[in-house]
Amino acid sequence: MLALWVRAVIPRTMAAPPRSIRRDALNLPNALTFLRILLIPLFVLVFYIPLPWMHLVCAAIFGLAGLTDWLDGYLARKWNQTTPFGAFIDPVADKLMVVVALALLIERYDSAWFTLPAAVIIGREIVVSALREWMAELGKRASVAVSYVGKVKTTMQIISLLVLLGALPEWRWLVGIGVVCLYVAAGLTLWSMMAYLKAAWPDLQSGMDKR
Repeated sequence: MLALWVRAVIPRTMAAPPRSIRRDALNLPNALTFLRILLIPLFVLVFYIPLPWMHLVCAAIFGLAGLTDWLDGYLARKWNQTTPFGAFIDPVADKLMVVVALALLIERYDSAWFTLPAAVIIGREIVVSALREWMAELGKRASVAVSYVGKVKTTMQIISLLVLLGALPEWRWLVGIGVVCLYVAAGLTLWSMMAYLKAAWPDLQSGMDKR
């Protein structure tokens, strides 16, 4: 449904941008990625504003960031505007938003039952980012490309964070749904991390043998 909506609202005149800008690092998909990064300070500020319904505004900002994440990838593929810079900055923007959201929610819920899956997700992001950097230096970044499990994990993660940001601690039933989704995301996080490590293990072992 989201894809149909995007196709409906994007003018047909934008379907094929001039060839001269297709290789430009500052194309629209990358601009959307920068927008996602610029939303982070606003996201943090709104989180701490002590006014009613600010938690819903905070969730809406996070949702907007998630929409730009989908949209920049869709447009980059549709318009053939994929760039090495975009491939680098897009996951950085995603991880920044997710880690900041988790850090804020750890403060809100202040409980081991929330901190544990949040720490697992944050730790995984650090490990996989380092692994991808290592494999990129070897020219084998495709070996640790995003898998189907990783995409499902990201979906569950976004759902969980949207629910937990939009809920108040006293809304126990809604918080419970968000926490269950977060634990599922944490489990998929470990699964996808092990899959990436398994794919990269021969090169990691070779690197360790040379040291």
